[in-house]
Amino acid sequence: MAIMLKGFALAFLVSFLSCHLISVPSQASSDDFLQCLREKMPSELVHAQGSSDFAAVLVSSIRNPKFFTDTTVRPLCILTPTDASHVQDAVRCGRWHGVRLRVRSGGHDYEGLSYRSARPEVFGVVDLANLRAVSVNKFESTAWVDSGATIGELYYAIAKNDPRMAFPAGLCPTMGVGGHFSGGGIGMMMRKHGLAIDKVLDAKLVNANGDLLDRAGMGEELFWAIRGGGGESFGIVLSWKVQLVHVPSAVAVFKIPKTLDQGAIDILTRWQEVGPLLPRDLTIRVIVQGQQALFQALYLGTCRSLVATMGYQFRELNMTSADCRSMTWLQFVVGNTDTPVEALLSRNTSLSTFTKNKSDYVRTAISKDVWRNIFSWFEMNGAGMIILEPHGGSMDSIHTAATPYPHRSGVLYNIQYVVFWQGDGTATTTWLGNFYDFMGNYVSKNPREAYVNYRDLDIGQNVVMDGVSTFDSGKVWGEQYFMSNFERLASVKAAVDPTDYFRNEQSIPPLLQEHR
Repeated sequence: MAIMLKGFALAFLVSFLSCHLISVPSQASSDDFLQCLREKMPSELVHAQGSSDFAAVLVSSIRNPKFFTDTTVRPLCILTPTDASHVQDAVRCGRWHGVRLRVRSGGHDYEGLSYRSARPEVFGVVDLANLRAVSVNKFESTAWVDSGATIGELYYAIAKNDPRMAFPAGLCPTMGVGGHFSGGGIGMMMRKHGLAIDKVLDAKLVNANGDLLDRAGMGEELFWAIRGGGGESFGIVLSWKVQLVHVPSAVAVFKIPKTLDQGAIDILTRWQEVGPLLPRDLTIRVIVQGQQALFQALYLGTCRSLVATMGYQFRELNMTSADCRSMTWLQFVVGNTDTPVEALLSRNTSLSTFTKNKSDYVRTAISKDVWRNIFSWFEMNGAGMIILEPHGGSMDSIHTAATPYPHRSGVLYNIQYVVFWQGDGTATTTWLGNFYDFMGNYVSKNPREAYVNYRDLDIGQNVVMDGVSTFDSGKVWGEQYFMSNFERLASVKAAVDPTDYFRNEQSIPPLLQEHR
């Protein structure tokens, strides 16, 4: 494979440099870039910094207020395309005039890199919110979904076509499809059906030359890379064809809180062992906050069957029929049976609460004594929580190299660390950093694995030399996200975008010939 990739990358690089007229000038011309955009697309789709609606468009899908401050590097302009040709024109104008583009779908990027820069830079943002169509084919059990659609809009459209069909992806309905799929797509049905990217059949992408390509046109290596290799490293994915999955007309769910006095530590210690080994139709995740662990389950079956399964395989939780609720898959995503499922169509944002996130993977169960210490950390800070997502099931049967997402066989569960604050968050973020350091003794090592969709600049940032992100600097953080798949991703990057046009602080760097 390595020899094939080297030849592929070198051949493409020679072809690119000799055949394509588009290049990145040494110095950007902002005015010329904006003029180019206005000549090629409707002016109302180009929102420059000086325009009256710039701030409103910028904030429209910002999920974290710390990225809407005077110290944040904002884009030169925001483009809101309504057609693939607009995205192609944006890329071509950017290449001609030396202005790079970042891409936003739902705005859930935890470091805000889809719409801001962590370092001084002139760039534009392609906001895909207007490209949000969902087209369901009931007979094929497939759907085409635009990257600007939210997960909630995708779920809603599928269920309205056939309530016994669904898609395995995340729970937060306002996540943009483009970003979620680009990083993998953990969800409550992954133990049964795998990640979101495991069900992607085709895609339409605008590459660094402004060409619009489908799977056949982009080739299998690039198609592999965009399914979990992180957003905006290889081009702008406009839409995805996905395979839908069957769900029962009603699913069974429960939420059972356990305090320390109710044996939370013993139950949580046992959950580590049984969670990844439960039947694939059953997923139980755990949210730890304060002095409590909340066990949240989705079962693709009946309450009666769920009670029996729990009594046989996880009796320590003492789950009974009184804990179980039956509802549709769509109602589960909404959160209850009282809220209209149309709530999934809301794209409302809130800038009231600051957040910071980190992640880990656990391959060896954490001991009871360590869990006691973990709960003591939450006594110190009530604004923190961890979310534990069990793997196992189908995740164990999918090869590490099948997609860029490598955290498959042997993973017990993923940890997402979350802290919230208002006002000055110094103490809160310091607590999170110290807690994360403490957890380093008990999670995966060499590398310490992380989930790219929980992007964290603390684990490393690219260094740019001669206009290109260096492979060695990317390797520092890249092997945590992608492990042994990182070098293959960098080889694909060198083949399709050797001048590193699509880049941010944690984009895949090109593995150029001198590094091979």
